[in-house]
Amino acid sequence: MPLYINFNGEIIPEDSVLLTIANRAFRYGDGLFESMRVMKGKLKFPELHAERLQKGMKALKIDGYSQADSWFLKEKVEELARRNKIKHGRLRLTVYRDAEGLYTPTQNKMAYSLEIQPIDEPRYFLNERGLIMDVYTELPKPLNWLSNIKTCNSLIYVMAGIYKQQNKLDDVFLLNQNRFLCEANSSNLFVWYQNHLYTPALSEGCVEGVMRRVVIQLALDNNIPVTEAQINPEILNQADEVFLTNATKGIQWVMGYGVKRYFNRISKTLIDELNKL
Repeated sequence: MPLYINFNGEIIPEDSVLLTIANRAFRYGDGLFESMRVMKGKLKFPELHAERLQKGMKALKIDGYSQADSWFLKEKVEELARRNKIKHGRLRLTVYRDAEGLYTPTQNKMAYSLEIQPIDEPRYFLNERGLIMDVYTELPKPLNWLSNIKTCNSLIYVMAGIYKQQNKLDDVFLLNQNRFLCEANSSNLFVWYQNHLYTPALSEGCVEGVMRRVVIQLALDNNIPVTEAQINPEILNQADEVFLTNATKGIQWVMGYGVKRYFNRISKTLIDELNKL
């Protein structure tokens, strides 16, 4: 039995035929998306997701961003979770420009789709087996104001994912155009080095992750010093711990990079604090 999705406010089966060949998200990647987590039927961090969504829509000049607030997200997410009888799940909200035209759109109207997939976990769990990773160097991420937005133009991540798969890795580190650490394939990145936690600054081109913000605040609240910085990938050979963060998985610790092996003390501490929120 297929799951249901929300397509522009209408609850319909997920296998419904909906988009035309002229859809701008398909043609040009003209849109953005938000990955979220529902637990016990409730959306996690709705205010932070709404803030990021509105900021991205405003930057892309998509009308209706003021309507995409935390009330809108909670209502739509929790309604869809109930309809699908899902208490714990991951969601993707895709917002795109509903317009005709070539590169230049005829209007800036908002359209959206909301999808949900069930997961068994009622809380965030730290991965038992640490991730094995390498640096992806074939396609650096450009630095501009679009770099912090989760746009529908995701070819860098697709190519990095193919590299990961071909090299039998769990994930990869992405570099920016200046060859400094940026993020992982679908996560933000944190490095524990000389009793200090570092994460690439937004100016380094990483996505402005919701879980990134949550973890930075959790670290500060627990007297763990944090700096948003420009990070040379050479630090990976000297760091004591490396972990990744995103809204659906929470925190995932990295076990190995080349011959280097890492601990997971800080990530264990932070995921325990995360589950208290």
